[in-house]
Amino acid sequence: MEIEFVGAAREVTGSCHILRIAGKTVLLDCGLFQGKRGESQAKNLNLPVAIEAIDAVVLSHAHIDHAGRLPFLVRHGYQGTIWCTPATRDLCAVMLADSAHIQEKDAEFLAKRGKQSIEPLYSLRDSTRTIELMSSVPYHRAFDVVPGVRASFVDAGHILGSASVVLDCSEGGTTRRVVFSGDIGRSGLPIIRDPEPPTGADVVVMESTYGNRTHESTEGARARLAAVIRETAARGGRILIPAFAVGRTQELVYDLHVLAGAGAIPSIPIYIDSPLAIDTTSVFEMHPDLFDRGEDLVRTVRDLFRFELVHYTRDVEESKALAKMHGPMVIIAASGMAESGRILHHLTQGASDSRNTVLIVGFQAEHTLGRRVVERRPMLTIFGDEVPLRAHVEVINGYSAHADRLELGSWVDRVREQSSGLSNVWLVHGEPPAQDELATNLRAKGFTVGCPSPHERQAF
Repeated sequence: MEIEFVGAAREVTGSCHILRIAGKTVLLDCGLFQGKRGESQAKNLNLPVAIEAIDAVVLSHAHIDHAGRLPFLVRHGYQGTIWCTPATRDLCAVMLADSAHIQEKDAEFLAKRGKQSIEPLYSLRDSTRTIELMSSVPYHRAFDVVPGVRASFVDAGHILGSASVVLDCSEGGTTRRVVFSGDIGRSGLPIIRDPEPPTGADVVVMESTYGNRTHESTEGARARLAAVIRETAARGGRILIPAFAVGRTQELVYDLHVLAGAGAIPSIPIYIDSPLAIDTTSVFEMHPDLFDRGEDLVRTVRDLFRFELVHYTRDVEESKALAKMHGPMVIIAASGMAESGRILHHLTQGASDSRNTVLIVGFQAEHTLGRRVVERRPMLTIFGDEVPLRAHVEVINGYSAHADRLELGSWVDRVREQSSGLSNVWLVHGEPPAQDELATNLRAKGFTVGCPSPHERQAF
């Protein structure tokens, strides 16, 4: 029994781990690499393992850095089952189609500009076929992945339908429980329930995105959001927010709903300029059973994501019309790391205006445009053109859907409390500084911790 760490090993994107047991091969996630275009494209084109060797895939959640290469597997012949939760399947239906569309459009655009010629990883047909292979299982219901591997999902509290995966692996009379954390959420996030630590773990494969950072509180994040909007509106500027279409956009709309109701922000229009965010918001509305009933707005308001200031702009012409409008406004658009999508057009038009604010509300991986904004680079390269960054840049870490170093430590502490034989913790999905600090802290508490390199194999 062994695990090979193929993606999100000493980095954040491209989550993929290979579980080998009793002659069977199971992928845990198969996500898209993001970052420098050439490097990420080369990684994405490299299959994690021969297609004919893959017996099953277990998917933790729908974010593209965890699910985004599944259609690439299908394009190359994968026909097995992809196990996930019902909400993850519904979100993937819109997200993978959008991913295919973006890749095709980006390839067309770059070809027209003569910048470079790239082949899309997969087509809309591939993404549709991927959804057909998905088998959805609710939380806490056991299922057989392959002979020798029985699994169940528990709520990871990260996005709608996100799961930590519990895998009971049996070979030669020995059974070991592997827990794959997926992405661990935070307690107190709007809409989503708090993360649930699994029990009985022998081995934990654990994310470490914010292993060296402490987030501000969710209440503090909401207050800072209100302050940024008030200050920017007073300058007559726009608030441009790159946001993940799944989870982050809905959290922002939820908080803006709360703030508008309390009179804490001016009555300026709020535009959700992302067809994907519109579709995923509809998926959220399909799964109210997964919402946190302890929150006031969830209990008292029927339409969490619909109020008088918010406008959803699906059509391209509606999006283009925003550039011609005057006065303060909030524009929330994908992608969350500003690597694709309509936010690129808004940054092209608005990053050079000192009245505006670019508001960063999520993790920005190394080599992404979002990271360069956070670093306040004086010039941004967008669609091959140089755009000066004169807008204000604000960063609110309290909106992260990832647990911080204290929350990660608390999560694995609780796993250990409910597990008699926990032997190893392997840290994935984190850049080296975050992983190394978290590893040091966990070792000081008595954990045996490893930070696997790409393609490193560990027996368990």
